[in-house]
Amino acid sequence: MTRRYIVTGGGGFVGKALAKALRAAGHQVLSISRASYPELQELGIISAQIDISSDPSTWCELFTSVDGVFHTAAKVDMWGSYEGFFKTNVIGTRNVIEACRRASVPSLVFTSSPSVIHDGAQLNGVDESYPYPKHFPAFYPQTKAQAEQEVMAADYKNGLRTVALRPHLIWGPNDTNLIPTILERAKLGRLTRIGDGSNLVDLTFIDDCVTAHLCAMRTLETKPDLAGGKAYFISQGEPTKLWSWIDQILKAHGLGPVTKSLPKSCATVLAYLMEGYARALRLLGIETKPLLTRFLVSEMSTNHYFSIERARIDLGFTPAFTMEQAFKRTFTQSV
Repeated sequence: MTRRYIVTGGGGFVGKALAKALRAAGHQVLSISRASYPELQELGIISAQIDISSDPSTWCELFTSVDGVFHTAAKVDMWGSYEGFFKTNVIGTRNVIEACRRASVPSLVFTSSPSVIHDGAQLNGVDESYPYPKHFPAFYPQTKAQAEQEVMAADYKNGLRTVALRPHLIWGPNDTNLIPTILERAKLGRLTRIGDGSNLVDLTFIDDCVTAHLCAMRTLETKPDLAGGKAYFISQGEPTKLWSWIDQILKAHGLGPVTKSLPKSCATVLAYLMEGYARALRLLGIETKPLLTRFLVSEMSTNHYFSIERARIDLGFTPAFTMEQAFKRTFTQSV
C-alpha cells in the first residue's frame, strides 16, 4: 500500500538513503532540508527547503495527510556553540513534534544517537536501561539527549506514537562524515591513535540503518504499544576494534596505517588546552575548531558497544550484513 512519508534532513547521509529507499518501495516522499537536492527530485521525491527551527506554523501544512515522519535532521559536530546545537537539535525537534500534532500525523521515528548516554565509562554491551549521564561531555550529546527525551515524552499525546533509534557510527557508500573525516585527517598527517588501539566499538552500515528505520515505522504502524515511547540501539551487533578498522579503510584507499599514538591521559590534557584556546578565540570573534576535544578523545579510546536485542525482539530488526560484507560492499564500489 502506498503511503506518504516525510523525511527531515533528506539531504544528509541517513536522510537521503532513507528517502531513496522509501521511494523505491513505491511510497510518496517529501524531503525537508535547508538546501535543494536535484538528485532526489529526479527520483520523484518532493523537496521543500525549510529551516525546522523556524516557526512551525509557516510550514506545518506540509504534514497534512502524512502517514509518518522520519526525523533525521540534526547538527552533528564535535565542536560549536551551545545555541547552534540547541536551535537545530532541540528547537527543531520540538517543532517537528508540534507539526505532527497539528496535522494529526500518527507516527514519528526519531534518529537519535548512542552518545546520549556517553559518560566516559567503558560501555560494554549495555542496553537501553543504561541511564543518561548527570553531566554531558559536549553539546551534541547533551542536545540530542534532550531531544530524544522530548520525542519519547510526546508518545501517545494527540494520537502521535513515537520511537527513537540510536544507530552508532553510521558508514557505507556515499558516507559524508565518518569515512571522509578519517581520510582527510590521514592525508594531512593528523590521524593519531589514542590509547592502545584495543577499544571495541559498534558501527552501523547505512543499508541496515535504513532497514532499522523502516522496521521502527512498521512497528509503530502495526504494533504501536510495543515500541511507542521507547529508544533502541542499532548497529551491526558485531563489536570491532576501532583502530584496526580505521587501518583497513586507509589500506583500501592506498594509505598507510596509523603510526602516531598518544596515551589517553596525554590526549585528554591536550584536548583541554585546545578547547580553551578555541574558546578564547571565540571571545575575540574568531571561530575555530580544536583538532581534539575531550569528547572525541573519549570516543576514540574507550569501548562503546551496545546490545541490539531489544530492537531484534520489538522491531524485528536483524542486520543483513556482517562487517566484512559491509566493508566489501562499500569499498569495492568507491575505490
